[in-house]
Amino acid sequence: MKTTQRRQSTTAMAISRTRSASKWHIVLAGSVLAFGAATMLRAENHENITISHGYTNFGELMYPADMEHLNYVNPNAPKGGEISVAAQGTFDTFNNFTREGAAAAGTTLLYESILTNTADDPYGSYCYLCTTLEYPDSKDWVIFNLREDVTFSDGSPFTAEDIAFAHNLIMEQGLPEYVAVVGGYIEGVEILDTYRIKFNFAEDAPRRDVIGVAGGTRAFSKAWFEETGARLDESTDVPFLGTAAYVLGSYDTNRQIIYERDPDWWGAAHPMNIGQANFDTIRYEYFSDSSASFEAFKAGEYTFRNENSSLLWATGYDFPAIEDGWVKTEELPDGTIGSAQAFIFNLREERFQDPRVRQAISLMFNFEWSNDTLFYGLYDRVESFWQNSDLQARGIPSVAENAILQPLVDDGLLDASILSQEASLPPISDPRRPTDRANLRLASSLLDEAGWIAGDDGMRRKDGELLSVEFLQASPAFDRIVNPYVESLRRLGVDASLNRVDFAQYIERLQAPVDFDMINHTMTQGFEPGSGLFQWFGSKTAADSSRNLMGLENEAVDRLIDVIIASETLEDLQTASRALDRVLRAEAFWVPQWYKSVHSVAYYDIFDHPEELPPFALGNLSFWWYDAEKAEKLEAEGAF
Repeated sequence: MKTTQRRQSTTAMAISRTRSASKWHIVLAGSVLAFGAATMLRAENHENITISHGYTNFGELMYPADMEHLNYVNPNAPKGGEISVAAQGTFDTFNNFTREGAAAAGTTLLYESILTNTADDPYGSYCYLCTTLEYPDSKDWVIFNLREDVTFSDGSPFTAEDIAFAHNLIMEQGLPEYVAVVGGYIEGVEILDTYRIKFNFAEDAPRRDVIGVAGGTRAFSKAWFEETGARLDESTDVPFLGTAAYVLGSYDTNRQIIYERDPDWWGAAHPMNIGQANFDTIRYEYFSDSSASFEAFKAGEYTFRNENSSLLWATGYDFPAIEDGWVKTEELPDGTIGSAQAFIFNLREERFQDPRVRQAISLMFNFEWSNDTLFYGLYDRVESFWQNSDLQARGIPSVAENAILQPLVDDGLLDASILSQEASLPPISDPRRPTDRANLRLASSLLDEAGWIAGDDGMRRKDGELLSVEFLQASPAFDRIVNPYVESLRRLGVDASLNRVDFAQYIERLQAPVDFDMINHTMTQGFEPGSGLFQWFGSKTAADSSRNLMGLENEAVDRLIDVIIASETLEDLQTASRALDRVLRAEAFWVPQWYKSVHSVAYYDIFDHPEELPPFALGNLSFWWYDAEKAEKLEAEGAF
């Protein structure tokens, strides 16, 4: 296959890189008076105006305005070299702002926004493309005073006009699920000066979210979009022009992508970037499946691997490069919220709308046997959407939780048992055999009660319809996990099957009209939940969403999200989040899987990282660095 080169130019392409802590979606955060912030009184309406270098809803910002660098980086980290990682599947677009096509790996490297986050301050948002922000006590608006030294990667200046254009572009062409949630928050954008822009917020917009929503606006070049005719809602093989550290060097469709550090990057000396963006190039190697990917790593075809297979981690790391000391393995602490990884049901299917059916199917997944037999005891069971955090519901509801839940019970939206029962936990199974007999009996009773009766052939039917469940998968890595689950379900009388399809077909079946029974899904949550919860769990996004894939429509959930958004104190936020966690878990639209609180990484011994990593990021593409002497030694020994 011919390799296609794409070099940055004003008319041809565009790429930017956002700091590793940034996400593809818009940051949803808010704030109160920040550390070191100045306050002035606006005479015309007697409102206090806060001027600050950042924003936090709770307490004080961790970093002062005159910070020299982040606490967790090596400010003297050398620049140079390459880090290479694996990607699985295919790609046919460099636009990750649309669900059209399969987005190329690494696109999260390419864009910067007005505000940014750090990997050690869970509640703070900091001026990045701005020097300061201003907002009144009412939070009816925010003004960003933009930096005057920011340029796009083609050298053209970045101004307030680009931010206004980007906001309007997102509202017009952005992901419908995002626009549906926050489209009504911002009434309008005003360009006050070349480097000064004002966002005006709707009266009923949640005040804890509004500044974060505005601050998450990406730096898109108005001139580039107008010149190229590119659209945010269409697939493209040309990345958008941006402002960040990396640009696209080359790509070979479905095989390889190489990003190159821009030597003229405006942000190299920014305090947020000192000790970051250390690699000259970041290379992604594509593989059709996990087995091919692992074999390629062993052969030195790429250099860094974040291992997600317990089988390989327990049994696979004994190859020659390990024995020769070329490859290091480490377990590094991960302080993020445990990922809510699960099998999820497609609630659009009528047979899965009965909670008894969902509970019966859930009972047949034997985590304990899987962990002992398949995972080598390396995992813990997911129990919560905010696993291992202060937002996780535990035990019976507190008085404060019940004060939130009681009105929903009174309105008939929740069963009264939610007020006194312990938070729902996954069933415990016998680890000695794949099918737990006690859970099989309980599941049988639930299906009998729901009207799904076993016939002479042992299979369950209701009104002539066979109870079937298809597990849709794109990766063979899950076969060994799903197949025992399928067999247990068949013992229950469920016509269960595993259907593994190619990546492109998998993506197509997740889009409207949604066509699956059960899939794997990871519902990653943050420490400060807000409006983004509607994208994950809100009724307004149920029809077509990249996050609410289960199609959850629940008025009680919607109202609890409103309570979370309206929370003004951290205590209130935690209480409301626990109440939502409790209700989501009781809905049983998921079969919780597993997590672990460490990063299991293997890499060729040509990299170094800070001795103490921050709690919320591994940072291998950002604040790790390349050791040229080690690399020269390994190359001389034949490691590559």
